[in-house]
Amino acid sequence: MKMPSQRGEALLSRRLFSSLLIALIVALSLVVVFYGASFAPGLRISDDPTAVAADGSDPVVSSSFEVSADSSHEPHFLKSFPVCDLRLSELIPCMDRNLIYQLKLKLNLSTMEHYERHCPPQNRRYNCLIPPPPGYRVPIRWPKSRDEVWKVNIPHTHLAFEKSDQHWMVVNGDKINFPGGGTHFHTGADKYIAHLAQMLKFPNGNLSNGGNIRTVLDVGCGVASFGAYLLPLNIITMSLAPNDVHENQIQFALERGIPSTLGVLGTKRLPYPSRSFELAHCSRCRIDWLQRDGILLLELDRVLRPGGYFVYSSPEAYAHDEKNQRIWNAMSDLVRRMCWRIASKKNQTVIWVKPLSNGCYSRRDPGMQPPLCSSDNADAVWNVPMKACISPYSKRVNRAKGSELLSWPQRLTVSPPRLEELGITSEKYYEDNEVWHSRVMQYWKKVSSQTEKNSFRNVMDMRANIGGFAAALVDEDLWVMNVVPVNESSKLKIIYDRGLIGSIHDWCESFSTYPRTYDLLHAWLIFSNIEQQGCSPEDLLIEMDRILRPLGFVIIRDKTSIVNYLRRYLAALKWDAWSFEFEPSVDALSTGEEMVLLARKRL
Repeated sequence: MKMPSQRGEALLSRRLFSSLLIALIVALSLVVVFYGASFAPGLRISDDPTAVAADGSDPVVSSSFEVSADSSHEPHFLKSFPVCDLRLSELIPCMDRNLIYQLKLKLNLSTMEHYERHCPPQNRRYNCLIPPPPGYRVPIRWPKSRDEVWKVNIPHTHLAFEKSDQHWMVVNGDKINFPGGGTHFHTGADKYIAHLAQMLKFPNGNLSNGGNIRTVLDVGCGVASFGAYLLPLNIITMSLAPNDVHENQIQFALERGIPSTLGVLGTKRLPYPSRSFELAHCSRCRIDWLQRDGILLLELDRVLRPGGYFVYSSPEAYAHDEKNQRIWNAMSDLVRRMCWRIASKKNQTVIWVKPLSNGCYSRRDPGMQPPLCSSDNADAVWNVPMKACISPYSKRVNRAKGSELLSWPQRLTVSPPRLEELGITSEKYYEDNEVWHSRVMQYWKKVSSQTEKNSFRNVMDMRANIGGFAAALVDEDLWVMNVVPVNESSKLKIIYDRGLIGSIHDWCESFSTYPRTYDLLHAWLIFSNIEQQGCSPEDLLIEMDRILRPLGFVIIRDKTSIVNYLRRYLAALKWDAWSFEFEPSVDALSTGEEMVLLARKRL
C-alpha cells in the first residue's frame, strides 16, 4: 500500500507529463500555422516578430495555407492565399510610411526622399491578398467615370473640403463628382487648356498643335483633371503626384480612368527616358525649383524633347510682393543659364521653351552653371540619382534641330528615329506591329463573351517591348501603361517616340500604384525569368492581384509548362470567375511551345 506522500508524487508526475504533452502539441500547432507557408514554392510569410501593423497588431487575417498536390512527385500548390487585414486595403508596399518608421530609415525630408520608393525586405512583405473596402462596387465605366466615382471605393472626402474653393471634387450622396477645377483653373481645365493654346498661338486654339504635342508630364497633378481634359485633344498625359498629405489624389485619378502614377521629384531620376515629353506642366505644384542648384528643373529639362514647353502657373509668375519677386528673379536667371526662353507670359502663367539644338550651350560663358553632363547616359533612370547638369543632345538631334518625330497619329506606326540605337531594323519594327495586331484580335475574340462596352479602361502591359500591344489597341477607348522591365529599359524611349506612355520597373518589387487600379493586365513572357531576378512566380501573382480590379482580366502568355503551373493558382487567387486557355498560332515573336491563359478575378 502506497503512503500519501508517494501517491502525491505519482499524481504530480502524471500532471507534469500531461502539461508537457499539451505544451508540445500547442508548439507543434504553432509551427504548422506560422511556418506551413514555407512548403509553398517561393511564397514567404514574414518570420520577423517586429513585422506588425502600425498599432502593433497582426495585419494578416489568416496566416495559414491550405495545400494540395496532384501527386507525390509534383510541387504542392496553394488552395487559398491568406487575406490581409482591412487596414491594408490601400497598401502600396514600396511607399508604405509605416514601414519607413518601423525600419527607422534615415531619410532627408527636405529633398522629399521619404516620398520616393523604399521597398520592404523579403521578411517584411505582406504575402497576402489585399481586400477591397467594405461595400466595394464595380467602378463606374468610362467616360462617365471622368466626372464621378463611387464614394465607397475611395472613402476619403477631405480633399473635397480642403479644395472646395478650387472645385477639385464634390461629395454628392454616394458619389464623388469632379467638376474639372484645379488650383489655377477654378473655372475648368478645358478653359485653362484653351488659354494655353492661345498663349502659344496654336492653330484653332488646340493645344495639340496639329498633333505635334502628344505626350505631356503633369507634376503635382492633383486629381488629374488637367490630363483628363487633354484626352479629347489626342494628348496623353502622365499625371504624377506623391503619396503625400493629399494622399489619395492619384487613387482618385485612376478610379476616374485617367493615366496617372505615384511619383515625386526628389533625389532619383523619374523612370522615363530622355526626350520623352513635348510639354511639362506645373500648376502651383508646390515644388521648390531653385533647390540644390536647380536639380529638379534640370530633371524636367532631361525628359523634355527639343523645343519642348514648360507651363508654369504659380504666384511667382505674377505676384508682385517681395518674396515672390525674389523667387521669380532667381528662377528667371536659372532658366536663362539653361538656355530656356519665354515663349509666352500672360496673367498667372508663363511658358518656357527648351532649345532645339546645342548651339546656345556652346555660346555660354566658360564655367557657367549648371554645367553640361559629361559621360552620362541620360536614359539610365532606374534608381539613378538626379544630376545637376544639362543633358546635351546627340549629334543627330543637334544636326536635325528637333526630334524628327511625325505628328500624331502618324508617329504611332512609322519607324521612329531612335530605333536604330536599339539595333532594330524597320522591317522588324513593322513585323512587330503586325504580330501584335493579330495577337490582340485573337485575345479580344476570346474575352468578348465576358465583356460589355467599356469594360476596359486602365490597361497595363507588364512587358511592353516596343509598344506593339498598346498600338494595336489605339482605336479602343482605353489607355495602356507600358511597363518595360529594367533589363530592357532602352526600349521605353521607342514607346514614347510612338506617342505612348509607360515606365521602367523591376517586377520583383511592387508597382507605384494603389490597389485595384487596372482592369486588364497583360503578361507576356514575364514568369519565365522571374526566379532568376530574385523572386518567385507567387510573389508576382500576389502583386498582380493587388493592382487588378475585381472583375478585372489577366492575359498571361508564356511557356506551356509555366502556364500549366500558374493555372493551378486561379482558385487560390480567386481569379476563377472565368478562365480560358488555348495554344496560340506560331508567329515571328514565338519562342517555342507557348500557351495563353485568360482569367477573370471574382468580385
